[in-house]
Amino acid sequence: MTAPFGERIRALRKKKGLTLDQLAALTESSKSYIWELENKNPPRPSAEKIAKIAAALDVTGDYLMGADDADLQTAEDKAFFRKYNQMTPDARARLRKLAKALDEDD
Repeated sequence: MTAPFGERIRALRKKKGLTLDQLAALTESSKSYIWELENKNPPRPSAEKIAKIAAALDVTGDYLMGADDADLQTAEDKAFFRKYNQMTPDARARLRKLAKALDEDD
């Protein structure tokens, strides 16, 4: 049986349309390492690798590890807001303007 951690990585990778090679490149890992994380039980990734994989898949490390009771959408929102907080003030202002315009279209 595959670990929930591996299942989450695989599902998110496929949802984003990424191959094992592409996720490996984004996370500075090897294809075989990503395959092992997806298929071995239990995986033993470092905190650094968890953070890189989570960032590449636009979720939190806690979500990947199952330590967060949040659903996928909440984990994606948390990851988005972390990126938002790292943006320049100008970029945040443009994003708020875009969000307002999108909300007005509904």
